Amino acid sequence: MSTRNGRTRSGARTVVVTGASGGVGRATARAFAARGARVALLARGRRGLDAAAREVVAAGGQALVLPVDMADHHAVRAAADRVEEVFGPVDVWVNNAFATVFAPFVEIEPDEFRRATEVTYLGCVYGTQAALSRMLPRDHGTIVQVGSALAYRGIPLQSAYCGAKHAIQGMNEALRCELLHQGSKVRTTMVQLPALNTPQFRWALSRLPRSPRPVPPVYQPEVAARAIVHAADHPGRRERWVGGSTVATLLANAVAPGLLDRYLARTGFSSQQTAIPHEELAPVNLWHPADGAGGHDFGAHGTFDDRAVAHGVQPWLARHGGAVAVVAAAAGVGVAGLRRRH
Repeated sequence: MSTRNGRTRSGARTVVVTGASGGVGRATARAFAARGARVALLARGRRGLDAAAREVVAAGGQALVLPVDMADHHAVRAAADRVEEVFGPVDVWVNNAFATVFAPFVEIEPDEFRRATEVTYLGCVYGTQAALSRMLPRDHGTIVQVGSALAYRGIPLQSAYCGAKHAIQGMNEALRCELLHQGSKVRTTMVQLPALNTPQFRWALSRLPRSPRPVPPVYQPEVAARAIVHAADHPGRRERWVGGSTVATLLANAVAPGLLDRYLARTGFSSQQTAIPHEELAPVNLWHPADGAGGHDFGAHGTFDDRAVAHGVQPWLARHGGAVAVVAAAAGVGVAGLRRRH
């Protein structure tokens, strides 16, 4: 089967990446481009999108810049239409866009919580719906949901983000069951990521006394990008855990969530803040892109290059993910039995 521009599906793919102007989305766009993909770049920030497009072309791919707010389902549908007009049928859709707030739950305003949820969760819903409306009639395509260890394990100061990622997890599981019921060849998979060195800590709305930071250990966004490309290549697995810290967190949460509650209550506040006082005039991207008028391109990396790990355990997990799941399940059953006896 060939695409509209004459290339076969065994050749370059048409890939949509949301949140492509910076961080994981930016690194993922480059990774697909290195394989010759036609990459549609969706995000709000035009400056970051234009820079990402240049990187895609330099890496060997084709780029299409589409400024869009993922919280606007009409705009998302229109963007999907434009992608297929220019590049042909979408083969892979990566839902990565998000917005967040660093603050205690009681200090987040209702409209801020709503906005973070609309971008992170509903943006994923709208992207998935736009992709499915095109993939299902063709019975072809893969949707990759970019998740987090926080899709299973909530942590303090990130209630808006944790809630949205938990919601994506539930939505994706339900959708996967429906696709299996229908016997569809369209695949959806989720990639659970660790803490990453991305620009979000420079542009997220924060009410913390000190500047926010990722919880160590920290990985470079290219680790996430490689995992996302791998998931797109092998969409049969329901999800992948990326980074040793993600594996440890999810296993610990399955075995002793109450103990982890207490541990995070003691350590979760200090581990998410640097020693540097928070800048009151720091850029905020919750309502408007941080690289807007007078802004600049933030790129894929944040400010933690000196402590970020460039390689994860994803290749090992790709080969042994089933064994990890069995161990986690067995541990959960064992702990449940102990609780019943005691």
